[in-house]
Formats: sequence, structure tokens, C-alpha cells
Amino acid sequence: MTTEESGGATSITPLPSPSLARRMSCWVYEGMLLFAVVFIASYLFSSLTQTRHGLQNRLGQQIFIFLVLGVYFSWFWHKGQTLAMKTWHIRALDVRGQPLTQLRAWARYVLSWLWFVPPLVIAQLIQAPLMVGLLFCPFWIVFWACLTYFRTDHQFLHDYLAGTRLVDVRPDKKPAT
Repeated sequence: MTTEESGGATSITPLPSPSLARRMSCWVYEGMLLFAVVFIASYLFSSLTQTRHGLQNRLGQQIFIFLVLGVYFSWFWHKGQTLAMKTWHIRALDVRGQPLTQLRAWARYVLSWLWFVPPLVIAQLIQAPLMVGLLFCPFWIVFWACLTYFRTDHQFLHDYLAGTRLVDVRPDKKPAT
């Protein structure tokens, strides 16, 4: 949020939310960048633990990657933007418009797993193969993203639960003179 002073009075103007299309484009771009983060983390884990087979020490590797991604996101969100968010001019703030604390960034990270966990848990509960859960994920992602249309602030549900929001920080276009 920005403050504007006019005649001694200070008012708070809300920063606009980015469109769903921009947020989802940023989300896809973030996924491409995360490929490198996961690759390096997996290589590091395999080297340090001397893992020689992909299924060996799988749970340990999953926990390690979960923590590495948590550090990546919480660090960049605490600073305001991940690399993809910089490209798309999107910033993560708390509901008061302030930068995120590390704790709030970690809460946002954990709650953001709501994008993937429900279809995988449902597949597990009905004892369906993992592929069924993975095939159901795109439908869940579209459903989850469309929930923003039912909120007046157009924020994702996990942002609401974490006390965060995404804002549009595109630079103002200056008129040609």
C-alpha cells in the first residue's frame, strides 16, 4: 500500500492485484526455474548421502527438497519477489502492504502446497494409482485458481490463510514528450 499526502491528510491506497493470467504465467515460469533448483538439490543430496539408486533414500530426498524449496521461497518472498515474480512485476506483501516476515513467508510456502496435496491425498484415500492423482492435479489447479473470482480481493485462498497478498508492481508508463 502506498500513502498519499494531500492537504495534511494521509490516505492509504491499495495496490492492485495482478490478473489471474499474469499470476498463473508467473507460476508456470516459476516452475521452469524450480527445475534447476530441484536438480541441484537432488544432486547435492545424492552426493552427500552417496545414494546410488533413484528409489534409495527417497523419503529423505523428498524432505530435503521440500526444505530447500521452503528456504528458496521464504528467502525471496521475505525480500519481496522470486526471480519469476521480478520478471512479471508481482510482489508478495502482507495484508497491510508490508514486506513478509520469514515466519509469514514460511506459512505461505506451507499453505501453497494446497495447489498439489488434495488430489494426491484423495488418490491415496481411494487407493488409486499415483498416476490418477497426478492426472487429477490439472483439474484441481484450475479449480483452485478460479476460486480467486469468488473473493473480493481476487487473492488465492492460501494467501488469505497466510495473511499475504500478491500485488502488481509494474512501473508506471511515462507519457512520451
